[in-house]
Amino acid sequence: METQNDPDLQENELYEHFNITASNGQEALRVDKFLMNFIENATRNKIQQAAKSGNIRVNDAVVKQNYKVKAGDEVRVLFEHPPHENLLVPEDIPLNIIYEDDALLVVNKPAGMVVHPGHGNYTGTLINGLLYHIENLPVNSSERPGLVHRIDKDTSGLLVVAKTEVAMTHLSKQFFDKTSEREYIAIVWGNMEEDEGTVEGHIARHPKNRLQMQVFPEGDHGKEAVTHYKVLERLGYLTLVSCKLETGRTHQIRVHMKHIGHTLFNDERYGGDKILKGTTFTKYKQFVENSFKILPRQALHAKTLGFIHPVTKKQMRFDSEIPKDMLECIEKWRHYSKHSQ
Repeated sequence: METQNDPDLQENELYEHFNITASNGQEALRVDKFLMNFIENATRNKIQQAAKSGNIRVNDAVVKQNYKVKAGDEVRVLFEHPPHENLLVPEDIPLNIIYEDDALLVVNKPAGMVVHPGHGNYTGTLINGLLYHIENLPVNSSERPGLVHRIDKDTSGLLVVAKTEVAMTHLSKQFFDKTSEREYIAIVWGNMEEDEGTVEGHIARHPKNRLQMQVFPEGDHGKEAVTHYKVLERLGYLTLVSCKLETGRTHQIRVHMKHIGHTLFNDERYGGDKILKGTTFTKYKQFVENSFKILPRQALHAKTLGFIHPVTKKQMRFDSEIPKDMLECIEKWRHYSKHSQ
């Protein structure tokens, strides 16, 4: 039996964290794999542990991790604690603050740090650290303290944080009006044909995989998104590029680069953790696998950040060094491309 009814599990002692109904086109898929497509920052191991603990139900029946989800199934994930219990607890977390005054601060976030608490990441986030550093952070429209913008967990780089309501209002307006400056450095698969260009295409959630975004070129779905890119260096089967954002949509660079056929190197969510360009030689495969180990995340760094100070009205511009893991990967491919010609 794939389902198990446990009388010891009392419904009123559990809190619903997720409720997902499988679409009509859903093919039979293990529930742990199914939930991986919907729960951001969750790991397969955490989902499997939830199943073993009796926290996953399909059509009100407790299921094991190998239950096959079918079209129309209602999948619920329940835990003993409320969904937002103790999410905003101050924690003494070291932060790399590169600038701070009474109105704002600029932090250089390391890869692997989640920006704000959510499922599977209730502690250790940037916000937990900021709340320890600053007592009264203003909240944005999403009730997230201090955040004017955000970057993905496995993206490194610069973020500006508002310390006052005035700063929050002014900085948020600059990002909305597209007057802020944001430059990212990325390593992408393939040798880009053009030295520079612009990617335009509305971005919205993928209709089947809710953890992915998708480009809708005709603009019939989603929000306008514009990315300007420029080739910095060609590395054989990879290209080092600068990407400047005109808009700031979720996963914008990641999904725009994939849309033009140049998925970010080692971007697991968008398929960049596979060998997308190159040869079939065994030695090459091993070389790529070693590169993935050096850079165990998507190759993306928020390098430059510019904005008008909300109080002094002066232009502020900050630059950060490319992190060690990306530099080592670049150097490895630079050496390979020179000696494989």
